[in-house]
Amino acid sequence: MSACVPARADSARTKHVHPPHSPPPGGRRRFRVAGADVSAAIAVFLIALPLSLGIALATGAPLQAGLVAAAVGGIVAGRIGGCPLQVSGPAAGLTVVTADLIQQYGWRTTCAITVLAGLAQLGLGCLRVARSALAVSPAIVHGMLAGIGVTIAVAQLHIVLGGTPQSSVPDNLVALPAQLANVHPADLAVSVLTLTLLLLWPRIPGRAGQLLGKLPAALIAVAGATAVAALTGLLLPKVDLPSWSSHALATLPDGPVLGLVAAVLTTTLVCSVQSLLGAVAVDKLVAARPATTGHVKRSNLDRELLGQGAANVVSGSLGGLPVAGVAVRSSANVAAGAVSRNSTMLHGVLVVIAALLLVPALELIPLASLAALVMTVGFKMVSLNHIRTVTRHREVLVYAVTTCGVVFLGVLEGVALGIAVAVGVALHRLTRTRITHDDAEGVHHVHVRGQLTFLAVPRLSRVLHQVPHGADAVVELDGSFMDHAAYETLQDWQKTHTAQGGAVDITGRRPGTRISEPAEVDGCRCRPWTPWRNHQCERPSTAPAPGTDRQPTTDGPHGAASGPTTGRRPGRTTGTTTTPAAAPGTPGTPDGSARVTRATGRELARGISAFHRNTAPLMRRELARLAREGQQPSQLFLTCADSRVVTSMITSSGPGDLFVVRNVGNFVPLPGEESGDDSVAAAIEYAVDVLKVRSITVCGHSGCGAMQALLGAGPGDTRTPLQRWLRHGLPSLDRVPAETHTHADGDAHEDEDAHEDEDAHASGHRPDRPPLPRLAGRAPADAAERLCLANVVQQLEHLRAHESVARALDAGDLELHGMYFHVGEAQSYLLSEDAEGGVFQLVLETDLTA
Repeated sequence: MSACVPARADSARTKHVHPPHSPPPGGRRRFRVAGADVSAAIAVFLIALPLSLGIALATGAPLQAGLVAAAVGGIVAGRIGGCPLQVSGPAAGLTVVTADLIQQYGWRTTCAITVLAGLAQLGLGCLRVARSALAVSPAIVHGMLAGIGVTIAVAQLHIVLGGTPQSSVPDNLVALPAQLANVHPADLAVSVLTLTLLLLWPRIPGRAGQLLGKLPAALIAVAGATAVAALTGLLLPKVDLPSWSSHALATLPDGPVLGLVAAVLTTTLVCSVQSLLGAVAVDKLVAARPATTGHVKRSNLDRELLGQGAANVVSGSLGGLPVAGVAVRSSANVAAGAVSRNSTMLHGVLVVIAALLLVPALELIPLASLAALVMTVGFKMVSLNHIRTVTRHREVLVYAVTTCGVVFLGVLEGVALGIAVAVGVALHRLTRTRITHDDAEGVHHVHVRGQLTFLAVPRLSRVLHQVPHGADAVVELDGSFMDHAAYETLQDWQKTHTAQGGAVDITGRRPGTRISEPAEVDGCRCRPWTPWRNHQCERPSTAPAPGTDRQPTTDGPHGAASGPTTGRRPGRTTGTTTTPAAAPGTPGTPDGSARVTRATGRELARGISAFHRNTAPLMRRELARLAREGQQPSQLFLTCADSRVVTSMITSSGPGDLFVVRNVGNFVPLPGEESGDDSVAAAIEYAVDVLKVRSITVCGHSGCGAMQALLGAGPGDTRTPLQRWLRHGLPSLDRVPAETHTHADGDAHEDEDAHEDEDAHASGHRPDRPPLPRLAGRAPADAAERLCLANVVQQLEHLRAHESVARALDAGDLELHGMYFHVGEAQSYLLSEDAEGGVFQLVLETDLTA
């Protein structure tokens, strides 16, 4: 029977939606733009329009060139670039570079330089070197932008006062007194009005401020100044947009070859670095947005470089300014809720429409108003936050030299000078080593701070010889590098001092700096936080006798053998219980149990020895202070006893910060409950009433064995202490739908009825069970994770039932927090109780330099 003919032509289920012998229609995908992208594009367009004209004015280029660059940056860079939400266009960071090029080579040659710079960016993008641009010190980048900002502000100040700027900052400063003596009142009044609106518009209080604040201050300032100038009939220079038919395009470059090459390199450098740093900043802004705004891919920096290069080629060819990523417009795009590159492209289309249809309105804008706007942008480029950051990282010298170099010499010269100073500072830090000696209770301490190279050997030798013969000495190496000359000096002195009856202990911040191996248990060179099973240090051989096999590892709740361990090097720890079997006939070790004891004992001793060697010297003073003052923790942290949950690591806390209570399942038994556990209640009472902690956190985690056991436990399983303890989790089990519990066959059945039941609970339609907590951004992976989330919320309710906790909560002296730690992803979620049932929100990374 033909496959094209149905078995029953009169069947009610057979319906032809297309002719039976023709393929189904292709179904063209319709181009759709999200509403969020439309609103974001309008917001960015309203900011970009006045800024593009102002930057063109500041460079001395035709004002239409700013509109061309804005349109091309939005459409071309927005479509090809690798950062979907970054908005490109004429940038303030390129103002000084472009102004110098126009003055030296003319406008049409500057357009050709822009095209060549775009081709250079395309070549760099094809070579995939975008990441290397991020290796430039942030102090140099911030210093470059600050120098450009000072140059812009000083130049535009002359236009604000009604004059004409000079070619350089020194010339502008020299001419400033004469300009102040010859102020044009109309230009100054329009500029002051523009600055006033820029300052006050975002600060309108109340509900009116919330509504009006959606309009960008730049647009309101320029529009307001333009309206006042038009209504009052002030005579002052205004925007002049010539006909597009007379618009100047690029021509062949004309000038000295070396000068043109330097100009292309400068434009390429500034455009590329500013765009790539902007893409990284946009990624941080997008990551900080709520998950409900939609997922946006992280930037592809190589593709972003290709997009910027293509935009510069097109912009230069069409007679536009150089194009780069613009921080102001990009941040506005992200804040407006854009979800794709459509917002950037649509903003470029709006610029094209405005350039063609709004020319009469644009020609009413006073130049003084645009100059005031650009001057404000220049001042903002000198960021106090950046100055504080570079000062904190001891790079203020690099920042200051780069800024002054850009202001007084030029962008390329200033950046080169900043790089030279940064290299000099790095070499100084590499060679600067502080070596001190002190005597504490008969033990001589030699402190070496910095990198230990051959340049520091004379000072090191002089200080080491200050240690008396036969004395106990501790050499503390507080650095990450030691060359061969320093190693030989230390080793020779150690041998000599030991031979004379003295004792030497060499410690270091970095594991592996120890020169000698005084004992078998002291030979570990692995990094801190390395699990014992992953240590890569050599261990004493524990290979079995010939003819014997390894015993299988018994691991897991049912004691099933996990099989032989393969692919592991002999003589190393391969797990918690795996160890070579003893040879037959070995006394006391018929099954290798004594060998296991010795192996784990060595691991413990090695760990303690590594602490004494690496961590104790750094923590001794802090621990001594805590010993004197006593513990004063700010939080009670109640979590599971699982060995993978390291509280100090996942909270970045230190000694004395957390009062930690751990048990199987992070349970908080209700007070007075039968078969309750007074140890947990006693810890809670002690923490709240005696230690006066300000918060209590209950932390669950993924892959919790207690939750898995609770899902599979029967109603009468109370024979063992563990089974009786798990009864404290039964209220948590009651919070989740019964259909998602693990059945006897070990599978978590979640059919459609289970999902419907869960939805009913989450929406509050089941009065017998509270709404389920959930993770933000994704559904729980399985029934165990769902139960774990519910358990955290349930234990917080149990906490409120304790008298000491209830009393502190009523007084406002205590806060309760829920936390979920996903072990496999190394990510933490904090409970937000704003939504019904509670939502565990992912704790995002923050910019520590902000």
